[in-house]
This record gives sequence, structure tokens and C-alpha cells, in this order.
Amino acid sequence: MSSIKSAVIDYKPSEMNGNDHYDGSRPWKLDATNIKVTINKNPRTVPDPGSAEERSQKVCSDHMVSAVWTLKDGWQQPEITPYGPLPIMPTANVLHYATECFEGLKLYRGMDGKLRLFRPLANCARMVKSAERISLPGFEPEALVEMIRRLCAMDGSKWLPAHCRGSFLYIRPALIGTDPCLGFEVPKEALLYVVISYWPQPSYSDGARGLRLLASEAEELRAWPGGTGFAKIGPNYGPALKAHGRAKRTGCDQVLWLYGEDCQITEAGSSNVFIVRRESNRQLQMVTPPLEGGSILAGVTRQSILELVRARLSGDTTKEVGPVESIEKNFTMGELLQDLSDGNLEGVFICGTAAFVTSISVIEFRGRTIELPNNNLALVSLLRKWLFDIMYGGEKSEWADIIEEF
Repeated sequence: MSSIKSAVIDYKPSEMNGNDHYDGSRPWKLDATNIKVTINKNPRTVPDPGSAEERSQKVCSDHMVSAVWTLKDGWQQPEITPYGPLPIMPTANVLHYATECFEGLKLYRGMDGKLRLFRPLANCARMVKSAERISLPGFEPEALVEMIRRLCAMDGSKWLPAHCRGSFLYIRPALIGTDPCLGFEVPKEALLYVVISYWPQPSYSDGARGLRLLASEAEELRAWPGGTGFAKIGPNYGPALKAHGRAKRTGCDQVLWLYGEDCQITEAGSSNVFIVRRESNRQLQMVTPPLEGGSILAGVTRQSILELVRARLSGDTTKEVGPVESIEKNFTMGELLQDLSDGNLEGVFICGTAAFVTSISVIEFRGRTIELPNNNLALVSLLRKWLFDIMYGGEKSEWADIIEEF
């Protein structure tokens, strides 16, 4: 089986990043080698598995890590402090002009009992790109990784104990503009922070049902070329909640976001989309929208799937799945319907930190219910197994970052 090389999303600061004293040659210096620690003297109780408290997704671990930035002084020393409210003013820039970006990754308790992160540098490098797009200060991605690692080492043993093998916690880094000036201008103060949330544990079985998607209406857009679709920023997500609510009310799980008169398939909710099909010569293809144009989020799971398939399925066959050609190109609903009619559509699946790798069973498209085949379940199952093994220690990989617990 081919080896997989470690890779991160390209990080090249190239513009002023919106800050008057930033010349674009380097990010603002964030030093995470000496993190100040204040222990929480009133620790929280870990929710019971399956409880309403767990399902609420509102419970965070005992501590958070943060760093303050100002245009005058740059990044200050990061601190680990008790989890609690943020000290921002009512006129903070983020509350009025949505200057914020965030990331999402997981802390895994491996089947071998060890704590792991999955490709955290890729998430942190992507966050720098998001910060640049929303005019917030840059930083070294490696420094944010270290902040995350320290927080996980501190709270991981209690909130994800050794007996919870095969489980995870959700990690949310965020960067917000805290400048209290109401003027419409680039913020001169910012706050970078990371919290760990206690989430309900999903089933890792494939599930025969799959997800149901509601295609967006012609007048609804999530992203467009030249916009902010590539960045993980709040302004991309808040406006999508209306369509998401409509999808839930109609019995669907997420929105399938389409773009243009030809209804190009872009994303599903906050997940990347893959179409599995066969060419006329019966060659199996895995197609996903390209990143060029800036409309698609460069998902870490998306990139990992592309790299796994290209390394392990591009030529040789496995017992479960034959050769697969991975392609990044635009794909329309018209092409999907044609493939379905011709018997060439094997299936559709989505992927992401929250979604993992999940098949799609139905698409509700402009008054038509499209039942999708599940012929791609073998490929989906294989991808899930490979990723699960890397995330939970079943396979040694450079993508896994082991956390040494306190």
C-alpha cells in the first residue's frame, strides 16, 4: 500500500492583511513557547454520555487558551485560563462588521489509549488565510498548533479519559476583531482563542439510510467566484441558516448549494461534495469541485481523501474497490441526472470534520425527489476505515499528532 506524505495547505502571506504596519513579508510574531497557565479552581462536571447536556453542544472543558493582539504591540503572551466569558466591549468591531474567522478540528482518543490531533497544521494554516481575507492579523500556524496542543494536554485526560477509546472532543479556534471603535475600519485589536467542546458521539457505521439534501433555490447563493467561500468566516455561515432551517423543516439534513444557471454542485451545508461515477469505459471516477475561483472551502478531510485515493487507488486495485480516478472539476445537476439516467452514477458522498465521510441517499431538487444509488458504499466504507485508522491510531501516519498528556 502506498505511503501518504504529510502536507499542509499552502501558507504564503502576500498582502498587507489590512494592518497598517504589516508589510506582507511575514506574519505577526506569535510566540507560544511560553504559555502562562491559570488553573480553574471551579472545574466543571463532564456530562454523562447520551445526556441532554451532552447533546446541547454547549458544554466546554475547564480551560481555554487565548492571545491578545494590538496594532501597537503585536501578539502578547498566550494564556491558558478558566473557560468563561470574553472581555469585549459592546462596540467591538466583530459585533458590527463581522470581523471573525474560525476553525474546527477534533481531539481523538485512540484505540491505543493515546490522544491525537489530525493534521492540525493544515487547519491552522487555513485559518491564517481566513484571517487575511477578513482583515485580521496573521500569525505563525505552528504557534496556534502549539496553543491547541497545550490546551488538549491539559484538559484531555479528564474530558476524554483513557477508557473513552474511539471517541473525540471538538476543538474551536476563533479570531475576532475586538477594537471598540465604531468606525468602519480595519480593527486595531484582536483576540485569538481556542475552546474544547463536549459533543455527542456519532455512530461510525456506514448507515443504510444516508443523508437527504435539499438543493438551494435559484436566488440563493452561499458563495461565488471572487467572494469569501474559501475562507472559514462567520459571514459565510449566518446567511446560510435560513436555507438550512427550511431543509430541516422539509425532512432533509442539509442544503446542497448550487451555483449558476447550470446548477453547479458546490458544497453541502459546510461539507465538501464528491460524486462517484463511471466513464463510458467503466473507469470509476471520484469528482469534486475545484478550489480555483475561491468558492469552495479547502477542507482538510477533502484534501486527505484526494491524497489517499491518488496514493492507494489510482492504479492498483484492492479487494473492495477497483482503480479510482480522482478529478477536481465543476459538475452540474444536469450531468448528475444524465449519469443517473445512463446508469453511470455510483453515488454521492460528503466529507468534513463534522460530517466525516457520509453517503447521500436523496436530493430534493426544485420539486423533484432524486433517489441516489448506493453503489459507492464500498469506496465510502474504505475511506472511512482508512481515516478512522489514522485518526484513532490503527495506522501509523504523519497526519496524526500525538498529544503528551499532563
